[in-house]
Parts: sequence; structure tokens; C-alpha cells
Amino acid sequence: MRVSRSMFRPAAALLMALMLGLLAGCQRPVVLMPTPLVFASGEVDPFADTRDELRTPDLPVFYATNREVLVQYPLPVHTIFPSPTLRFGMAHFDVGEPGFTWDQLHALSTSAKEGDRPALRLRRLDQLAELGPSDNAAESRQMQAFFALVNRALANSPVHEIVVYVHGANNAMHRGTGQAAQFRHFAGRNVVVLSFVWPSAERLRTYGMDLRHAHESQPQFARLITMLGENTTAKKIDVMAYSAGATVATGGLALLGTPRPGESREQLKERLRLGVVYYAAPDADTRGFVSDLERYADLADRVTVTANMGDATLRLAQRHQGSSRIGRPDPTELNEEQARFLIDASERMGFDLIKLDPVVLPGLRRMAHTYWQTDTWISSDMFTLFRYHGDPAARGLVPVTLPGGGRFWEFPKDYDQRIVGLMKGVER
Repeated sequence: MRVSRSMFRPAAALLMALMLGLLAGCQRPVVLMPTPLVFASGEVDPFADTRDELRTPDLPVFYATNREVLVQYPLPVHTIFPSPTLRFGMAHFDVGEPGFTWDQLHALSTSAKEGDRPALRLRRLDQLAELGPSDNAAESRQMQAFFALVNRALANSPVHEIVVYVHGANNAMHRGTGQAAQFRHFAGRNVVVLSFVWPSAERLRTYGMDLRHAHESQPQFARLITMLGENTTAKKIDVMAYSAGATVATGGLALLGTPRPGESREQLKERLRLGVVYYAAPDADTRGFVSDLERYADLADRVTVTANMGDATLRLAQRHQGSSRIGRPDPTELNEEQARFLIDASERMGFDLIKLDPVVLPGLRRMAHTYWQTDTWISSDMFTLFRYHGDPAARGLVPVTLPGGGRFWEFPKDYDQRIVGLMKGVER
């Protein structure tokens, strides 16, 4: 009996549905975050310059991953284990249920309306390229085709920047890419966002494995940043790292801090083109982070760390690892040289530590860790930084000078009254 291709189509559709279930069924989907304060009044619209073809509930985002694959076709299914191969592609998300419109999404994204928020549901993953450990991206047709897509997106963007998002521990593929897609949405959809999806074990009890994988992923992250600099037209390459993603990012950036033979420090900076590096609730060893920062702080335009001293997740991480985390730092762990470097960095190198005070921030829970996605004041400042690249004072924050030198930044009690006026002035 001859078997036609049409007979396989229902089976293929079922297989794809099962794979999507494997991909996204173990963890809840990403839900549209509360509207950042700066956009909630409707006076500052992040979508004012968004092109018509992007005004849709469809929300794609680029990704790169060093996760091993269990199944590659018709839909890639990734494991929790590291791979020496980097894989690249696009993740396609639908915001809301079928029938949900752009007008509804725009209204939710420019108001303080509370209540149920739509989910970002992964529709499909398209793997477009892969690069083995000894392969050269410049000689790979797949990789050059992928970078052509990135460059096309950059050409259509008024910003001409790439933001590389690095997720935290306990994250499946759909959550790592979904958080990046959410970032892209509230950035006005004009920024090109690429999610670096490192191999997280997706279980709280395997936190130790996640941290090992985070350290093992540092060279792959460094390789990614290098390739973006060499193969794209981005004016700046920004980094947004959340929680344990900070361990991946800071270690990877430190690896890039040594110039090539014959290369000056200034030439290295021009080659990397690092813009904003932002660490939200960073789960990285405090001493190790400062040692890393010494190697790349002068190469980036700004490096920002947010710290909540009541962060319960980082308190547990400290107990597990035996040392404080930079998102809840213990400065007594630093030696004199490291302490002096942080003072110099805060005064002259564009390093900003933002201390979060639950007494001042009305939506911040004392023990919060996920605050970049849940607190509207914090997300407001973060998106303002990525949108305008202003220093903390230009964004409405206030400095606190320390007796021994150096400073950190805080939100003032009237931040909600300051920020909209400041940004309306910039928008003009």
C-alpha cells in the first residue's frame, strides 16, 4: 500500500503539539507584567514610534542557547544539560488568547489597570543555525543568514542596539525567551532583543546544578557577545541579566576584558561596543563579581546593580553558597583593594548601585526577588535607562554619599511625580 504524505500530517501536528507541551507544560507561562510607572499614565507612550507591522499580539524574539537538544525537528526540544554547540533561532509568542487585539494590548501596556494580565504563549521555536565549538561564524552560511536577519531588524529600528537578556535559575526554554519577549514589548518593540538561554535545571532543588551550568556557560556567553560585535551592525550591545544570569554575564564579560595581542584598551572597547549592562537581583558571588567587574567596568557605558537587602531568594543562595550575593551584598567580605575599586567605579566609571527600600517603594515586598517584573517603579527606571541611557540623576534617582567615599542611589519618595515630567522633557 502506498502511503501518502497527507496521511502523516495529522501525526506531525500531534507530535508538534506534544513537543510544545513538553517545552512549556512544566512551568507556568510568562504573564504580561504590570505597566511600568513611566508609561502607566499614558503621557509617555513607549509605542509612539512602533512601526505598524509590529503593532500586533505576535511577539517574536531572537535566541541563542547552549542547551543540548533532545529532538531537533520538527520542533527543537532542549535538555537541561550544557552543549559545546551554540544554537540560534527565533521564538514566536502570542500575547493573550485567540482574538486578543493590539488595541487591547496597547491599552493594558499604557495604563495602571489592574486585574488579570494576558499570558505570553510560545507558539513555536524556529532553530535557524548552529555553531560547533571549532566552527567559524564567518564561514557558516547558516550563521551569516541568521546575522542577516538580526541586521535587518537593526536597520528597521530607530535605536540600532541589541539587548542580550540572560535569565535566572529554574527557567525552562519558554520562560527564558518569554521574559526576553516581555522586555522587548515594553521597550517599545523597537529594540532588537536576543535571549541567551543557558541550561537551567528548571527545579528549585537543583539550584547547585544551575550554578555549575551558569559558570560553565560563561565562555559561550563571551563567544556570543564577540560574534554579535563582529557580525552585526549594532551601535551598542547591551546586557540585561537577572538573578543567576548575572553569574553567566559577569563571568563572560570578564573573559572579554583582556585585549587581543597588539590591541589597545580603547580598541577593545570599540570592538565590543558594550552599552548598558544591567543586573537585576543579581545572584553572583559578591567578591567574584567585583573581581570580574574590575576587568570590564571601563569597557561598558554604564553598569548597574539593583540590591534589595531583604531579598529572601538571595538570602537562601548565600546560605547555600557560603558567601553573600551582589544583589544582597555584605561589604565586609571585600578586601581593601576591592572596596577602593568600587568607590572609584561609582565615582568615575559609570558603576551604579541602586539600593531598593521597601519603605519608599510602594509596590516592593520586603523579601522580593522578581521585582524587575513586578514592581512598577523599578521597571520604570530600568526601561528609562535602556531607552535613554541617562545617569541615575537624569532618571530621577537621588545619590547617597558614603562617609569613606563612593555612593549608591535610591528612589526618592516623590519619584512617581518626578519621572513622567523628566521623560516628557526628553521625549520633546
